[in-house]
Amino acid sequence: MIKTVFIASTEPHSGKSIISIGLVNMLLGKAQKIGYYKPIISHNQLSEEDNHIHAILNYFELPMTFQDTYSFTWQQAMQQMETESQGEMIDTIIRKFKNYENNYDFTVVEGSDYKGEGAAFEFEINVQIAKNLQAPAIIVVSGEGKSTAQVVNGALTAFHNFEAREIQVLALVANKIKAEHAKDIQDLLKRQLPEGMLLAIIPEDLSLQSPTMMEIYQKLGGQLLFGEEHLSNQADNFVTGAMQVPNFLNYIRENVVIITPGDRGDIIISALQANLSTNYPKVAGIILTAGYKPEEPITRLINGLDTVVPIIAVEAGTFQTSNEVGAIRSKITSNNKRKIEVAIDTFNRCIDTAELDKRIITSIPSGITPRMFQYQLTEWAKSSKKHIVLPEGTDERILKAAARLIAQDIVNLTILGDVKEITAIINRLDINLDLNAVRIVNPADDRYYNDYVDTLFELRKSKNVTLEMARDLMTDVSYFGTMMVYKGHADGMVSGAVHTTQHTIRPALQFIKTKPGISVVSSIFFMCLPDRVSVFGDCAVNPNPTAEQLAEIAISSAESAQRFGIEPRVAMLSYSSGTSGEGVDVEKVRLATEIVKQKRPDLKIEGPIQYDAAVDPTVGSSKLPGSLVAGQASVLIFPDLNTGNNTYKAVQRETGALAIGPMLQGLNKPVNDLSRGCTVDDIFNTVIITAIQGQDN
Repeated sequence: MIKTVFIASTEPHSGKSIISIGLVNMLLGKAQKIGYYKPIISHNQLSEEDNHIHAILNYFELPMTFQDTYSFTWQQAMQQMETESQGEMIDTIIRKFKNYENNYDFTVVEGSDYKGEGAAFEFEINVQIAKNLQAPAIIVVSGEGKSTAQVVNGALTAFHNFEAREIQVLALVANKIKAEHAKDIQDLLKRQLPEGMLLAIIPEDLSLQSPTMMEIYQKLGGQLLFGEEHLSNQADNFVTGAMQVPNFLNYIRENVVIITPGDRGDIIISALQANLSTNYPKVAGIILTAGYKPEEPITRLINGLDTVVPIIAVEAGTFQTSNEVGAIRSKITSNNKRKIEVAIDTFNRCIDTAELDKRIITSIPSGITPRMFQYQLTEWAKSSKKHIVLPEGTDERILKAAARLIAQDIVNLTILGDVKEITAIINRLDINLDLNAVRIVNPADDRYYNDYVDTLFELRKSKNVTLEMARDLMTDVSYFGTMMVYKGHADGMVSGAVHTTQHTIRPALQFIKTKPGISVVSSIFFMCLPDRVSVFGDCAVNPNPTAEQLAEIAISSAESAQRFGIEPRVAMLSYSSGTSGEGVDVEKVRLATEIVKQKRPDLKIEGPIQYDAAVDPTVGSSKLPGSLVAGQASVLIFPDLNTGNNTYKAVQRETGALAIGPMLQGLNKPVNDLSRGCTVDDIFNTVIITAIQGQDN
């Protein structure tokens, strides 16, 4: 079951607040602790006390402050974009959201209000947020001022945009729909949306769309002369009182606002009399323009009436005032409980709440974004801190990564090297690494050196390793770091920024060795693509695995994916798909696939399959219709090192994907190898996954 829903609109003034209020009300009937989160608020909401957020917090008495409910104003979000820190913005939103997810039974997340610089740009940001929060969406589109075709096309475009990003759509709501268009819109959308899609049509409702006299007064300013007790009057339309009284009376409609110069006593008196008459509709209020106020006899007459509608005097002229009143958009505010109750009633009446509840209960988050994946890795590592040894202590990238790891309190670290040399590098490069928070060890001077030498000798004497050779080998940082892991003095090792892969993993193969039932050590990369995370294996260790080894690599890679929160759908890659190809290389992949199916019938696996058929839904359904893997593979197994290594590097360079790894699979204890071209981010991420591997031991 999911614990969040993202409410998204495609334009300003869509009326998504009805959905937010209705959904919070529905959920409070099923859970005790409901959170509300709006990642980006409009710039002016900080200074507005009676806005939509306050209405939800106050009416439902949610245990949150206004500051709890958002992460950025739109202005702050734009500054993040301009400084190319969009990733950091998403990270901040994820962290705050995860806090809600942990502290609340359910969180309603609401998208931004489209008061920014461009609708398409803002829509893209909202889609990214929903994707990164793994939140299914309720999409709200507006029918205000639109034809049937415009509503239908807009709704379908929004739906397909979410669908293309693999964001589940729980419901599609067409709001503010004219009564005469409702049936056509419903029929057209039902025919073009997937069968069973929850569709709701909400008719336009003046009681929700029309401003109150209080909203008009607050917008125009001016002076309230009379009728303070009736400022809650709803203003459905307005008329300019600039004609003779008999003609003017013909233009009075229900809940009308009369805009007239303040010296038109005849219009004022006739409007008030019409409001009292059973033969005329109710008047919402009167606005007096041009800086004029009623003369004393008129004022005296008004003061003698039992009921007086709000009368507001403004300095602006009649034309300007009429334009300003016409542009006012009503808001559901905390002091207007009637509108909140109407919103709840509208939600319950127009949306199949039983079906929505069923969809929420049965919905399962699909996929994981790179930002969410990295956040989860960090949180997993922090949940049970492990001790990692970094043998290459004189490399500045290692020291910079160590500073970040210690600052975020993710792991405990031992760094191998000479303390004076390491201190000099830190001071020269101004690296903010607290040396009191890490252990720096020079292997030859360490208290465990002799014990490690004796242990290595006992383990390797059958391989003609003498005691003197063991002493020499134990001064090598790769051997010393690996022995720390073997002896339990560290939970894992990360090396390879300076040393070759062979140098890094040879000691692990010699005495840490492989897990029971595992015959081959292999590797995977976590490929953080723009909108998903895939597992690539084996791209770093085995040059030309046999069918049996390839099957073992596939099983290990699937288990690693599962361990790191990625649902394994395994694609055994080749240059042909299905039964179309022949040749030794294809047969090897075909045999490996059959071995996996026999050993692990629970795994979703397809092979042989080409890369495009594995990852592209259109190509996958064309080449292998009905496959549970084609077009949606999450674990991609390459047939040899040449193919795998080149492919991962090509994908990384061409798409800008972050490649985390390689992570070695199959060893009894975690040792991981870095590329000599690694970045500080690469080291940081590899240490984290090593720490998580260490938790399994």
